Amino acid sequence: MKSSSKSQNRNKSSNKSSSQLGEIRIIGGQWRGRKLKVQNKEGLRPTTDRLKETVFNWLMMDVRQANVLDCFAGAGSLGFEAASRGANSVTCIEKNKTAANQLKDNAQLLKAGDQLRVIQADFFIAIKTFNTPFDLVFIDPPFHKGMVQTCLQGLLDNNLIVSGSLIYLEQEVIDRYQLMDSDFSELFSLKKEKIAGQVSAQLFELI
Repeated sequence: MKSSSKSQNRNKSSNKSSSQLGEIRIIGGQWRGRKLKVQNKEGLRPTTDRLKETVFNWLMMDVRQANVLDCFAGAGSLGFEAASRGANSVTCIEKNKTAANQLKDNAQLLKAGDQLRVIQADFFIAIKTFNTPFDLVFIDPPFHKGMVQTCLQGLLDNNLIVSGSLIYLEQEVIDRYQLMDSDFSELFSLKKEKIAGQVSAQLFELI
């Protein structure tokens, strides 16, 4: 009976461990079809395959050879997709240590170390260490935090986006007009937009 009890405990432990992991799928490029483990953390909200396909159709002519910044990488859905599709470099910033370690594990699994860098840090601290601008920036911050404009200001203040830089924003639908109605409206040109349920996807270019 003791042996059976230990076996049941091991099974429960194993099930608990596996339930803490989800998956994302790379849908295009050199790693197309590869599935990567992600942590099931509260607030972690990977971009869906359908929306990701739309976004990278928008970026088809722009992602290859681009230097990319993923500001709130989370599960890495956007950053890893960009790397798979031929980005020159991808820098993923993720504050949560567990999620960042999973990103590093996935980068190692894909042998993407020379192309994809993961930084475990607060975004607003990490950007002060960069000294070259990015061609493409993904901004998909935690919802309900009002971080988009602060994030853009940080990028501008540190000269990390320049004229011609593309900025992809993913946020709640209710917030989709905030950028266009703000002091930033004269700086950014809206190139593409899609609504998917309660999520707004917008592609801007810095004028």
